[in-house]
Amino acid sequence: MRINITVIIINVIAILGIGISFYKNREKSKMALKVALKGTLNMAPAIGIIIVLVGLLLGFFKPEFISKLLGNQSGIIGIALASVAGAILMIPSLVAFPLTASLVESGASISVAAAFITTLTMIGFVTLPIEIKELGTKLTFLRNGISFIIAVGIALIMGAIL
Repeated sequence: MRINITVIIINVIAILGIGISFYKNREKSKMALKVALKGTLNMAPAIGIIIVLVGLLLGFFKPEFISKLLGNQSGIIGIALASVAGAILMIPSLVAFPLTASLVESGASISVAAAFITTLTMIGFVTLPIEIKELGTKLTFLRNGISFIIAVGIALIMGAIL
């Protein structure tokens, strides 16, 4: 079994942080941990559903199909598909990164992965009504349009570099 040093470092830092927090103020630390636990429990069903869907997706579609649809040979079509999917879906980053890693392991290109992640984090199709209400229609569509163009640019640059 391979141990990932990054995971160990992150967990050690987190435990030290919690220890320091408890040392400084035990009550606030307990309250913060309760809030964190409540948030985790609220997200758990959605994360579970997404994990099941990813498992089904990877189970139904062979790596060859994923590679053909989203691999290096898919070109701008693969980037466009990933960009649209990222813009429409509302997936927590906690789930999006492992999902994207699974897609890359199954044959998706780095450009496609970059397009998916950047549009997922930069564009809010699901939150569009709220954004329109707060920022106005023109600014919302301008921001999302520019973000989409930048996301595709980042994907192309990442594909060229990596």
